[in-house]
Amino acid sequence: MNQNPVSESLDLGGKVAIVTGGSRGIGRSIALGFAQHGASVVITSRDQSTCEKTVSEITEIGGKAVPIAAHMGKLPQIENLILETVEAYGTIDIIVNNAANPLMLGVGDITPEAWERALNTNLRGPVFLVQEALPYLEAGSGGSIINMLSNAAFMYPPNHLLYSVAKAGLDAATRSMAAQLASKNIRVNAMVPGTVDTDMVQAMPESFQEMAAKGSLLRRAAEPHEMVAMALVLASDAGSFMTGHTYFVDGGQSYR
Repeated sequence: MNQNPVSESLDLGGKVAIVTGGSRGIGRSIALGFAQHGASVVITSRDQSTCEKTVSEITEIGGKAVPIAAHMGKLPQIENLILETVEAYGTIDIIVNNAANPLMLGVGDITPEAWERALNTNLRGPVFLVQEALPYLEAGSGGSIINMLSNAAFMYPPNHLLYSVAKAGLDAATRSMAAQLASKNIRVNAMVPGTVDTDMVQAMPESFQEMAAKGSLLRRAAEPHEMVAMALVLASDAGSFMTGHTYFVDGGQSYR
């Protein structure tokens, strides 16, 4: 009799995962968690040196990872990311669309250039990354796509129109892709982190950080590692019956 069905279902051995924005913050923690559970991980962000640093951390704990710099707002770099991933590992099983442009502007301040920068990275990039990877996801024994959203898509944040629109679009894309790809045994879900103590949040004014942290029922910001468990469930066989949904890991912040 199998004594450890849950722990065994979390095993990612033999799986290849791309984690965008994987060199720091939530992405870094997820990449480390995936590697600890057996996945071969591609660390990608705009800066090759920070990708290499995270890869070093993974290899130091006995994991497998390669660094591939790519800007999610630039389609040729997305195409190259897929080509280099397949060259390194031969396949793709998991995609975590975590990279984001935190540009937050409200109506009255938005320029066409800002719109393009924000939407290209936060919405177009994730969709085209999945599209480029689709032949390899379809060829595998079952794939998983995780789109990282923001509670800005579900609340009433003033002056966040660009970010809110992009993340709301990615939420809709999650459901549409899940419906289309279910027959191919590819699951698509989304996660909504609340306020997490990352570089992006730390770059905000202190007053905003404090307000955001205390806006949840738990009255604090999360640490990046607190996002790993849900990502691991969604990526692994532990989430084999989970698709087309958005999961809030926000300390009770959204819809308040």
